[in-house]
Amino acid sequence: MQHFIAYPRVNGLALSPDGRRLATIVATLDAKKTRYANAVWEHDPAGEAPARRITRSAKGESGAAYDAAGNLYFISARPDPDADGDDPVAALWMVPAAGGEARLVVSRPGGISSVHTGRDGGVFVVAPLMPVAEHADDPEKADAEARKQRKEKKVAAILHTDAAVRYWDADLGPDAPHLFAVEDAPATEPEPTDAEKAEQGDASDAAAAPDPDLPGTVDAAPRQRLRLLTRGLGAHLSTHGLHVAPDGSFVLAGRTIPVALGDRLTAIVKVDLASGTTTDLVEGVTGTDYGPGPVSPDGTRALVVYGRTGTATTAPSRELGLLDIASGIVSPIADAFDQWASPIAWDPAGDAVLLQADQDGRGPLFRLDVASGEAIQLTHDDAAYSAATVAPDGTVYGARSSYAYPGEVVRIDGDSVTRLPNPVERPELPGTLVEVETTSADGVRIRGWLALPHGASPEKPAPLLLWIHGGPLSSWNAWSWRWTPWAMVAQGYAVLLPDPALSTGYGQDFIQRGWGSWGDAPYTDLMAITDAVEARDDIDGDRTIAMGGSFGGYMANWIAGHTDRFAAIVTHASLWALDQFGPTTDAPYYWAREMGGLMDGHSPHESVGEIRTPMLVIHGDKDYRVPIGEGLRLWWELLSKSGLPADEKGQSPHRFLYFPDENHWILQPQHALVWYEVVLGFIGEHVHGRTPTLPATLGLRDAATP
Repeated sequence: MQHFIAYPRVNGLALSPDGRRLATIVATLDAKKTRYANAVWEHDPAGEAPARRITRSAKGESGAAYDAAGNLYFISARPDPDADGDDPVAALWMVPAAGGEARLVVSRPGGISSVHTGRDGGVFVVAPLMPVAEHADDPEKADAEARKQRKEKKVAAILHTDAAVRYWDADLGPDAPHLFAVEDAPATEPEPTDAEKAEQGDASDAAAAPDPDLPGTVDAAPRQRLRLLTRGLGAHLSTHGLHVAPDGSFVLAGRTIPVALGDRLTAIVKVDLASGTTTDLVEGVTGTDYGPGPVSPDGTRALVVYGRTGTATTAPSRELGLLDIASGIVSPIADAFDQWASPIAWDPAGDAVLLQADQDGRGPLFRLDVASGEAIQLTHDDAAYSAATVAPDGTVYGARSSYAYPGEVVRIDGDSVTRLPNPVERPELPGTLVEVETTSADGVRIRGWLALPHGASPEKPAPLLLWIHGGPLSSWNAWSWRWTPWAMVAQGYAVLLPDPALSTGYGQDFIQRGWGSWGDAPYTDLMAITDAVEARDDIDGDRTIAMGGSFGGYMANWIAGHTDRFAAIVTHASLWALDQFGPTTDAPYYWAREMGGLMDGHSPHESVGEIRTPMLVIHGDKDYRVPIGEGLRLWWELLSKSGLPADEKGQSPHRFLYFPDENHWILQPQHALVWYEVVLGFIGEHVHGRTPTLPATLGLRDAATP
């Protein structure tokens, strides 16, 4: 596991407008092995030169993007070498296209969240703004003053008027994300004083200033500033799907609209660069969700995602539409394509769009012909693509992974996929990956991946670990640094990664099979494919464990109350009591739509008395998607109401691994080590009868100490 957490991790993809530079982010473990630091690396699109590191700082970088001139922008909290002060915040930095050191472009007290660029012009950032500053004459100055006052008075209180209070692991407010244009400051604008620089964190002029002691120094780049573009949107701008028009004249974004009973509608808004005004192109409609997609090369159209919102009995849908920018009319496209697709980028000619979609345990790329609506599959490898981009000559570059290898950058030429020289080679795996399938009771094909340890055979069958994915609208199709089966395979376990009902990649009907009835089709699908794999002669079907996180944790809890076939069960960040979960999660409006079909007869806590399998409960206190109350209540009810309750000394075979400062995922490297070591110790105890070897960092006297 030490090797696993130390392995470099490749994420994301950015291509320069001329197609000559290709960048990605690589995360590496720091010297203390307690955090990951990101750096920007460049790849040779031709595949001839090795990948090379572009940035280096202790704070790390994120969000690489090229502008029209080929300058590379990124976000970093690194200190400015040309300015005094400490405690830097995330700021916008740039490496010039001609090369050289990175320079600070814009810094502000509230930080900068992300950077977005147009192919032919325009640089935009998303940054948080205090409400009091949104309509001020000088929003940045008002924002800085508000933050300074809260900091000096040590006030952290937030007054909410909207149902949205938290999101995943972050408290929302008091500031809200806004879109800003990055532009040259007017020549007549006065230089900020030293006091203003210190107060507002604006050190960009110092970073750009020429060195008077160096003869021949070129003139400094113009001083940069931010111009607010989204006045009036408040906290309702959705920053998870921003798309810049190629010429940089406008940006498409999502907008949420609060409505009665804490629910919300979604709309698509056009943010105009010149006027700084926002216009709803697609207005919110009850029962339909909208999300913006990439803008066509000529700026007249955009591919968007829309679909039916879920109800207690009907699953949500996801369709593709063509948005006319001038009229705001969305026309359906690709009606025959029965997968949940995400539009990525337009072909330079403007006649096709690159898509990604889950499909049969993979995540291939597709080319959607705009005129005919036909989607043609581009990639046929056993991989899932997490990012892609199209060069001016039509060449496609992608970031892919599978359960056989982690993220890597590739070039796609027609039907050929070529792995480019990457910062790191593929790791050597302790086993092999095979595909398995069976037929459910209602005649539907159920498939999954099976990771087998080397040496598994009829003479030496491997115990089986059933690992259930979260979501539930997702698929086991890509490498995960959070949930790796190979840690278990290295210890001799075969790991089954199935896609039961509700999984994506098998069409809308497959999702509908499990909608509103999580304990029915998803459960029977899981049992059916487990039966099929246990029947293999290289699997020891008498020694099987079940495990899952989030929705997978729900299923693990459900399994615990409905069968005794498993030797042990691990449940991470799991839903336990649905009547409690729905109103306390970070998105109660969403779950209220589906929970109506689940409250009666589908809550795992109702079967606690039937649980006779040892369970390991894992939960992070900062988990706002599945709040800690689920884990605390599950733990208490296992000890007080299950078929394996605490004895007269307060002891039971159940365990609770609690992380006070982690969220839905266990992200800190040393905590990840603890997670895997405790899980392996727990299942080893109940499968092999071994005394667990627990991490020394837990501070326990010995392995038997609860």
